[in-house]
Amino acid sequence: MALDEGALDMDLLAASLRADSSDVNAFVESLAAKLEDAVPDRTRVERRRAGLMGPKQVRRIALDAGSTRLELLRDEGGAVQTRCSRLSGGIVLKTEPLETEAWIQALGQALAAEAGRNERTRQALERLLMN
Repeated sequence: MALDEGALDMDLLAASLRADSSDVNAFVESLAAKLEDAVPDRTRVERRRAGLMGPKQVRRIALDAGSTRLELLRDEGGAVQTRCSRLSGGIVLKTEPLETEAWIQALGQALAAEAGRNERTRQALERLLMN
């Protein structure tokens, strides 16, 4: 996988988040599943039911990448917020909101760095970017 190809795909992901809320919902669900597959030891996904009997939906995705935690939060109305936290010894020192495009770029960089360290992650990342 070439870095330029990954950067292009991250631009496409950012465009998906700017789409209408029904597309964002599908994107968030898909992203959660793919991150759980690509980097399961670094990804936490929280799901909650929509109503009493509704399907479980992703409410939060958190990816720990070294001293950084990238989070995507989705409220009950489907609105998405993205943020970045600085970590030290697993403790959050500072949390800042990020624009969606900056979050997607940071996510791409974190995944590329992890893929450089781990062959299994590299293969999973290639599947993520090709689907």
